[in-house]
Amino acid sequence: MKKPWIMTQEWHNLLFLHWPIPPDLLLPHIPQELELDLYDGQAWVGVVLFKAKRTRPRLLPPVPGAGTYLELNVRTYVKLNGKSGVFFFSLDADSPLAVKTATTGDFLPYRHARMAIEEHRGTWRFQSKRIHEHSFSEILDLSFRVISPPIVKNELEGWLTERYCLWTKPKNRLFRVDIEHDPWQLEYVKGTVYRNTMASFLPVDFPQELAITHYSEWQKVRFFPPVQEQ
Repeated sequence: MKKPWIMTQEWHNLLFLHWPIPPDLLLPHIPQELELDLYDGQAWVGVVLFKAKRTRPRLLPPVPGAGTYLELNVRTYVKLNGKSGVFFFSLDADSPLAVKTATTGDFLPYRHARMAIEEHRGTWRFQSKRIHEHSFSEILDLSFRVISPPIVKNELEGWLTERYCLWTKPKNRLFRVDIEHDPWQLEYVKGTVYRNTMASFLPVDFPQELAITHYSEWQKVRFFPPVQEQ
């Protein structure tokens, strides 16, 4: 029986960016217990940005200073024991308190970044520069515009976005965190990447263009207690 959820938040103005990556380039960067989840033999790296709002623990009000913040994460897709989910290479946020809370015990690789997102006449501009002490100052700078109504997802689009757990490995112990939300309502996007250094650990550069991209206006998410994998 699943335990009650422990935290909830809303994700607003979310942008998915996805690039295909050769699997052998990602394998050295995921825990050995996990297997890369491939689509037609291809691995994928996702860069996801959004504004988190109304972040709060169960039965408690939002924490002042950590309830609303911008987040930018870099991830790939993995599986274990027949279950598919996400592994994060990095998670940047513009709230020092949110970063401090999430990195307690090195549970997740959050880093502090300076971020901004603005919308003008239907075009969004997002900029992020990591400023975390002793971290490489990775940068993402892009603009985009939504160009469609909500779509019916094809098989690949659903595979890339409908992920309901994550794995993390602090202090050599592998944990899974299950999440819950409605299916994504996605829209197509056009835009321009001005600079992208968000996966500096890879021996190849991301193309300076949008690959497969989707926008979602809003999603409410619930997180469940971490489960240590055997």
